[in-house]
Amino acid sequence: MKHKTAADDLRSEYRFDYSKAERGKYHKRILKEGSNVVVLEPDIAKAFPTSAAVNDALRVVLSAGQPAQHLTPRSTRTARKRAAS
Repeated sequence: MKHKTAADDLRSEYRFDYSKAERGKYHKRILKEGSNVVVLEPDIAKAFPTSAAVNDALRVVLSAGQPAQHLTPRSTRTARKRAAS
């Protein structure tokens, strides 16, 4: 009787030929483009099930904070006058 191996149990779409794999295929692209990984706490992850949901919520927070950035008037003094004081 022939023994079944783990590879025999896999569907064809899950079989992967590792001899054709390329190590670090996307490494340079990630370094170039950058990658931010944020780990959410479990209660937050339940509220935001997808990365799109997190991004949408953060955009709302950012847009709400935009008007508050210009509440204080800017100084009319030049850098030289400040340095002389």
